[in-house]
Amino acid sequence: MPVKYKMDVLKALKDAGYSTYRIQKEKILGQRTLQRIREGKDISFEVLGRLCELLQCQPADILEYVEEDNSQ
Repeated sequence: MPVKYKMDVLKALKDAGYSTYRIQKEKILGQRTLQRIREGKDISFEVLGRLCELLQCQPADILEYVEEDNSQ
């Protein structure tokens, strides 16, 4: 996947006061979404927007484009 996380999203959420327990208890993000973030998988624009709201940042602070090596 050419788009990668620039930061440890779960750590950033925790630093902002959102532990995984709180996120699940308050239904801020679903368990499946948290697992996708842990695994570095893609997320929806809706989730990206929510992360930006919680972390008070822009999408480019969370994600970056990394060109893939297609020389094989």
